[in-house]
Amino acid sequence: QAQLVESGGGLVQAGGSLRLSCAASGRIVSGSAMAWFRQAPGKEREFVAAITSSGGSTYYADSLKGRFTISRDSAKNAVYLQMNSLKPEDTAVYSCASRIFFNSVTVMDVGRYDYWGQGTQVTVSS
Repeated sequence: QAQLVESGGGLVQAGGSLRLSCAASGRIVSGSAMAWFRQAPGKEREFVAAITSSGGSTYYADSLKGRFTISRDSAKNAVYLQMNSLKPEDTAVYSCASRIFFNSVTVMDVGRYDYWGQGTQVTVSS
């Protein structure tokens, strides 16, 4: 059973930066694509970014390109999300997820991911 644990969330002023971490353990790590999703109060969960198992390809929500960067350290079984120039509308619970069978066509589909972390709260004040 895979386990994903996020950390690094918190309260930050608009324009600031945060780096989220997701520590992965269990049977599914190195061979899995990893992604970040977020869910704001009253809204559906939305795709943020994804990275393939090799780290060779990354994908981003169009609205977040240029501000967010996803990366992974396979040796540490971890994936990261660097968030810069944060805005109040970035306030949400951020969760990491993994999937073994990756298809770039369905990269944003919540239902395609096999395992999820509990999430970490990010709050951006204006």
